[in-house]
Amino acid sequence: MYTLLKQIATVGIVSEPPPEADEALRVTRSRLDDAILKQFGRSLAIRHVDAGSCNGCELEIHMAQAAHYNLEGLGIRFVASPRHADMLLVTGPVSRHMAVALRRTYDATPDPKLVVAIGDCGCCGGIFGESYASCGRVSNVIPVDVAVPGCPPAPVAIMQGILTAIARPRR
Repeated sequence: MYTLLKQIATVGIVSEPPPEADEALRVTRSRLDDAILKQFGRSLAIRHVDAGSCNGCELEIHMAQAAHYNLEGLGIRFVASPRHADMLLVTGPVSRHMAVALRRTYDATPDPKLVVAIGDCGCCGGIFGESYASCGRVSNVIPVDVAVPGCPPAPVAIMQGILTAIARPRR
Protein backbone atom coordinates (compact mmCIF):
# COMPACT_ATOMS: atom_id res chain seq x y z
CA MET A 1 0.00 0.00 0.00
CA TYR A 2 2.88 2.32 0.85
CA THR A 3 4.45 1.92 -2.60
CA LEU A 4 1.14 2.78 -4.30
CA LEU A 5 0.70 5.93 -2.20
CA LYS A 6 4.32 6.91 -2.88
CA GLN A 7 3.78 6.48 -6.62
CA ILE A 8 0.61 8.60 -6.48
CA ALA A 9 2.46 11.32 -4.59
CA THR A 10 5.38 11.41 -7.04
CA VAL A 11 3.37 11.24 -10.27
CA GLY A 12 0.54 13.56 -9.24
CA ILE A 13 -2.87 13.79 -10.84
CA VAL A 14 -2.90 12.42 -14.36
CA SER A 15 -5.85 13.65 -16.37
CA GLU A 16 -6.52 15.69 -19.43
CA PRO A 17 -7.14 19.42 -19.09
CA PRO A 18 -10.74 20.65 -19.20
CA PRO A 19 -12.02 21.85 -22.59
CA GLU A 20 -11.71 25.54 -23.39
CA ALA A 21 -14.87 27.63 -23.32
CA ASP A 22 -16.51 28.03 -26.73
CA GLU A 23 -18.23 31.39 -27.03
CA ALA A 24 -20.35 30.12 -29.94
CA LEU A 25 -22.01 27.68 -27.55
CA ARG A 26 -22.63 30.25 -24.83
CA VAL A 27 -26.31 30.99 -24.49
CA THR A 28 -27.84 33.30 -21.96
CA ARG A 29 -30.35 31.73 -19.63
CA SER A 30 -32.90 34.48 -20.23
CA ARG A 31 -32.71 34.12 -24.03
CA LEU A 32 -33.10 30.36 -23.78
CA ASP A 33 -35.98 30.69 -21.32
CA ASP A 34 -37.71 33.11 -23.69
CA ALA A 35 -37.33 30.72 -26.64
CA ILE A 36 -38.64 27.76 -24.62
CA LEU A 37 -41.53 29.76 -23.14
CA LYS A 38 -42.44 31.06 -26.58
CA GLN A 39 -42.63 27.51 -27.97
CA PHE A 40 -44.12 25.60 -25.05
CA GLY A 41 -45.20 28.02 -22.33
CA ARG A 42 -43.06 26.25 -19.69
CA SER A 43 -39.72 24.46 -19.30
CA LEU A 44 -38.73 21.94 -21.96
CA ALA A 45 -39.54 18.31 -21.12
CA ILE A 46 -37.71 15.57 -23.04
CA ARG A 47 -38.63 11.90 -23.39
CA HIS A 48 -35.69 9.72 -24.37
CA VAL A 49 -36.45 6.67 -26.51
CA ASP A 50 -33.86 3.96 -27.11
CA ALA A 51 -34.95 2.40 -30.38
CA GLY A 52 -32.23 -0.26 -30.46
CA SER A 53 -28.90 1.45 -29.78
CA CYS A 54 -25.66 0.08 -28.36
CA ASN A 55 -25.99 2.49 -25.36
CA GLY A 56 -23.04 4.64 -26.42
CA CYS A 57 -25.35 7.60 -27.09
CA GLU A 58 -27.13 7.03 -23.79
CA LEU A 59 -23.84 7.44 -21.92
CA GLU A 60 -23.29 10.78 -23.64
CA ILE A 61 -26.87 11.88 -22.89
CA HIS A 62 -26.28 11.05 -19.21
CA MET A 63 -23.08 13.08 -19.36
CA ALA A 64 -25.01 16.06 -20.78
CA GLN A 65 -27.22 15.85 -17.69
CA ALA A 66 -24.25 15.68 -15.30
CA ALA A 67 -22.90 18.65 -13.38
CA HIS A 68 -20.18 19.51 -15.93
CA TYR A 69 -22.63 20.24 -18.77
CA ASN A 70 -25.75 20.80 -16.58
CA LEU A 71 -28.55 20.44 -19.11
CA GLU A 72 -31.10 20.70 -16.33
CA GLY A 73 -29.60 24.01 -15.28
CA LEU A 74 -30.83 25.39 -18.60
CA GLY A 75 -34.41 24.50 -17.69
CA ILE A 76 -34.42 21.30 -19.75
CA ARG A 77 -35.53 18.14 -17.95
CA PHE A 78 -36.23 14.51 -18.79
CA VAL A 79 -39.65 12.96 -18.13
CA ALA A 80 -40.85 9.36 -17.92
CA SER A 81 -43.98 9.69 -20.05
CA PRO A 82 -44.36 10.91 -23.63
CA ARG A 83 -47.64 12.52 -22.55
CA HIS A 84 -45.62 15.01 -20.49
CA ALA A 85 -42.93 15.57 -23.13
CA ASP A 86 -42.31 18.36 -25.62
CA MET A 87 -39.41 16.65 -27.36
CA LEU A 88 -38.43 13.09 -28.22
CA LEU A 89 -34.72 12.29 -28.10
CA VAL A 90 -34.33 9.07 -30.12
CA THR A 91 -31.16 6.96 -30.20
CA GLY A 92 -30.20 3.94 -32.25
CA PRO A 93 -31.38 2.42 -35.49
CA VAL A 94 -35.07 1.63 -35.16
CA SER A 95 -35.36 -2.13 -34.81
CA ARG A 96 -38.43 -3.73 -36.42
CA HIS A 97 -39.75 -4.61 -32.96
CA MET A 98 -39.44 -0.98 -31.79
CA ALA A 99 -41.05 0.67 -34.82
CA VAL A 100 -44.60 0.37 -33.48
CA ALA A 101 -43.56 1.48 -29.99
CA LEU A 102 -41.73 4.51 -31.41
CA ARG A 103 -44.74 5.47 -33.53
CA ARG A 104 -47.04 5.15 -30.49
CA THR A 105 -44.67 7.25 -28.40
CA TYR A 106 -44.63 9.91 -31.13
CA ASP A 107 -48.43 9.88 -31.33
CA ALA A 108 -48.74 10.13 -27.53
CA THR A 109 -46.53 13.23 -27.39
CA PRO A 110 -48.71 16.35 -27.45
CA ASP A 111 -48.34 18.99 -30.15
CA PRO A 112 -46.21 21.00 -30.71
CA LYS A 113 -43.56 18.30 -30.52
CA LEU A 114 -39.95 18.12 -31.58
CA VAL A 115 -37.90 15.07 -32.53
CA VAL A 116 -34.11 14.91 -32.32
CA ALA A 117 -32.31 11.84 -33.72
CA ILE A 118 -29.05 11.17 -31.87
CA GLY A 119 -25.98 9.39 -33.23
CA ASP A 120 -25.07 7.96 -36.61
CA CYS A 121 -27.51 5.10 -36.13
CA GLY A 122 -30.41 7.47 -35.49
CA CYS A 123 -29.41 9.77 -38.37
CA CYS A 124 -28.62 7.27 -41.14
CA GLY A 125 -28.91 3.76 -39.72
CA GLY A 126 -25.20 3.59 -38.88
CA ILE A 127 -23.46 0.28 -39.43
CA PHE A 128 -26.80 -1.52 -39.20
CA GLY A 129 -28.59 0.28 -42.04
CA GLU A 130 -31.88 -1.19 -43.19
CA SER A 131 -32.31 -4.94 -43.01
CA TYR A 132 -34.73 -7.66 -42.01
CA ALA A 133 -34.23 -6.64 -38.36
CA SER A 134 -33.81 -2.87 -38.68
CA CYS A 135 -35.90 -0.05 -40.14
CA GLY A 136 -32.73 2.05 -40.25
CA ARG A 137 -32.79 5.75 -39.41
CA VAL A 138 -35.42 7.32 -37.18
CA SER A 139 -36.85 9.42 -40.03
CA ASN A 140 -38.00 6.19 -41.72
CA VAL A 141 -40.53 5.78 -38.88
CA ILE A 142 -41.34 9.29 -37.57
CA PRO A 143 -40.57 12.85 -38.76
CA VAL A 144 -37.26 14.23 -37.44
CA ASP A 145 -36.58 17.93 -36.80
CA VAL A 146 -32.85 17.76 -36.02
CA ALA A 147 -30.25 15.02 -36.54
CA VAL A 148 -27.09 14.96 -34.40
CA PRO A 149 -24.43 12.78 -36.09
CA GLY A 150 -21.55 11.08 -34.30
CA CYS A 151 -20.74 7.67 -32.93
CA PRO A 152 -21.48 8.63 -30.21
CA PRO A 153 -21.89 12.41 -30.41
CA ALA A 154 -20.29 14.48 -27.67
CA PRO A 155 -22.52 15.94 -24.95
CA VAL A 156 -21.92 19.40 -26.39
CA ALA A 157 -23.20 18.22 -29.80
CA ILE A 158 -26.29 16.74 -28.15
CA MET A 159 -26.94 20.02 -26.36
CA GLN A 160 -26.45 21.91 -29.63
CA GLY A 161 -28.99 19.63 -31.31
CA ILE A 162 -31.54 20.24 -28.56
CA LEU A 163 -31.00 24.00 -28.68
CA THR A 164 -31.17 23.99 -32.50
CA ALA A 165 -34.51 22.19 -32.38
CA ILE A 166 -35.85 24.81 -29.96
CA ALA A 167 -34.62 27.70 -32.12
CA ARG A 168 -35.98 26.36 -35.42
CA PRO A 169 -39.32 27.65 -36.63
CA ARG A 170 -42.19 25.21 -36.13
CA ARG A 171 -43.37 23.10 -39.06
